[in-house]
Amino acid sequence: MWLEILLASALGLVIYWFFSGDKEDTLPLGDGWWGPGARPTAPEDESIRPFKVETSDEELNDLYRRIEKVRLTPPLENSRFHYGFNSSYLKKVLSYWRDEFDWRKQVAVLNKYPHFKTKIEGLDIHFIHVKPPQLPAGRTAKPLLMVHGWPGCFFEFYNIIPLLTDPKSHGLSDEHVFEVICPSIPGYGYSEASSKKGLNSVATARIFYKLMLRLGFQEFYAQGGDWGSLICTNIAQLVPSHVKGLHLNMAFVVRNFHTLTLFLGPRFRKLFGYTERDMELMSPLKEKMFYSLIRESGYMHIQCTKPDTVGCALNDSPVGLAAYILEKFSTWTNSDFRDLEDGGLERKFSLDNLLTIIMIYWTTGTITTSQRFYKENMGHSFLSDRHQRMKVHVPTGFAAFPCELMHVPEKWVKVKYPKLVSYSYMARGGHFAAFEEPELLAQDICKFVGQVERQ
Repeated sequence: MWLEILLASALGLVIYWFFSGDKEDTLPLGDGWWGPGARPTAPEDESIRPFKVETSDEELNDLYRRIEKVRLTPPLENSRFHYGFNSSYLKKVLSYWRDEFDWRKQVAVLNKYPHFKTKIEGLDIHFIHVKPPQLPAGRTAKPLLMVHGWPGCFFEFYNIIPLLTDPKSHGLSDEHVFEVICPSIPGYGYSEASSKKGLNSVATARIFYKLMLRLGFQEFYAQGGDWGSLICTNIAQLVPSHVKGLHLNMAFVVRNFHTLTLFLGPRFRKLFGYTERDMELMSPLKEKMFYSLIRESGYMHIQCTKPDTVGCALNDSPVGLAAYILEKFSTWTNSDFRDLEDGGLERKFSLDNLLTIIMIYWTTGTITTSQRFYKENMGHSFLSDRHQRMKVHVPTGFAAFPCELMHVPEKWVKVKYPKLVSYSYMARGGHFAAFEEPELLAQDICKFVGQVERQ
């Protein structure tokens, strides 16, 4: 009898664990202070200040000295990118970085969009805010918050912004025209890092919501991948009435009953709601859903536990920083790029654009503070966080890029996001969707917004 009681209790707990987030609930908005010391008694300065990216001869000369003193270990024969970043190819990157890459020119590129900073919860939050150059008569622009992840930054959105703010000039339909707001996560790039423990995705979501209110937007669309996906999801959980629609190209759906059907999926595909395309993207299961994740997640274990230790090395060596970050732009764009001598980096990106991202991390000294975001979100009780148990009750669109780290079938997404109105199997692309395939992502965002506004 006791065995039956124990088994029934265990089954009940499992069912509760998976389905306890069914009711429409919201996260408490709360408040925070992440600046140094105690929170001042005076009201926070809510002014929005223009900001420009700048550089100097001193900054560049220091970089060049460090590159010139690099010590590299020769790669194993025929190792390609299977052991990490291949140092033979790294020599080519470093030669280009030292002798051909023009950081001053890229600073001018960064400044082509308007940059701003504003204090929120004790931190200087950086963002770009791009309005349409012109609007069709009688139309207003739709506010769109776009949030990056790691190891990316706001620069990932530079090629998609004109497709959203000025679609007609780029051969796209102007049925939907956006004004785009791209903030930097605190501790990334030009946003100030927290002085205190605990600044996680929910706190960041609240900060970005306050930013949108400060800009005058009571309602807005939100889009993100990687950490941006989680932050935008949290905004929808905090203030669902303010989010007109949520578009994602990555989803955190770990608390999901359907993941238990993985191994039965190939045999009972229709029973469990999987499509043929789902099976293609998840097969072979052991490789795609387990081995590849183990192979690609070593960085995560470090950053979830001791981010400051590896951060000391990366913040001191531009070469180490470049290898650490660029390796992700190789394997996360397409896992097959591990088989190439150059990691396939220049098949999808230019060295100028890749090195611009590296330079944003290097010149701001923010690699360590960016890595702490893993510790704050996943370094303790990741699956027990309240937002992980909650569903999202705003209209949602999802773009499933075929080379993403893990494919998430529509059935899985719909458990977490029951108001899923758009799910697209994208023709190509990987983890850095806006950076790699801006036109495909822009088209899917517009398709989703159209479906929301026709409801």
